[in-house]
Amino acid sequence: MRIGATIPNFQADSTKGPIDFYNWLGDSWCVLFSHPADFTPVCTTELGRIAVHQEHFAKRNVKVLAHSVDDLKCHVDWVNDIKSYCPDIIGNFPYPIIADPSRDLAVKFGMLDEKDKDNPELAQTVRALFIISPDKKVRLTMHYPTSTGRNVDEILRVIDSLQLTDRVKVIATPANWTPGTKVMILPSVSEAEADKLFPNGIERVSMPSGNVYVRTTTDYK
Repeated sequence: MRIGATIPNFQADSTKGPIDFYNWLGDSWCVLFSHPADFTPVCTTELGRIAVHQEHFAKRNVKVLAHSVDDLKCHVDWVNDIKSYCPDIIGNFPYPIIADPSRDLAVKFGMLDEKDKDNPELAQTVRALFIISPDKKVRLTMHYPTSTGRNVDEILRVIDSLQLTDRVKVIATPANWTPGTKVMILPSVSEAEADKLFPNGIERVSMPSGNVYVRTTTDYK
């Protein structure tokens, strides 16, 4: 699944019951992510930390959906382990885990090569993650190897960036940006327009080339 693609609808069993993706998504954003296997240490930390951060996803209107090629019974049993390992998970486990023992969804979403689908030694998904907007478009993808767990703060940071730049379409967020810090004004915005859009201040950076294309501001909401 590439950035800008429309994610196809699908139906699947999950730890929260059957899911029709489009109906389940509604008008929310979504983090859809895969992990290699249940009852594995790094995956346990990932699903646990994402569960602990559930309120942070919810306040951003983001639903979380996990995926694994294990069956539903394994998921249910594993959730109890995750909750035991992460006692700061409040209440019930907050998001569904899709069961995909046929690996059809894994192949469809590029989490697994078709040639490896039926090979029990190779048929583990990579750590794929898709951020999907309410119009069902893939807005961001991340792929990590099985050896490296994902950073939940980074997932939340990029969601903030995507949602902000959807609201304020004339800006982009720079490296290491966090909410409230400087954003970049797009080069396509004229100087006159920039001054009108950001009346509380713009910082213009002089470059050796003489081109003025680095313009930053904190005048945004």
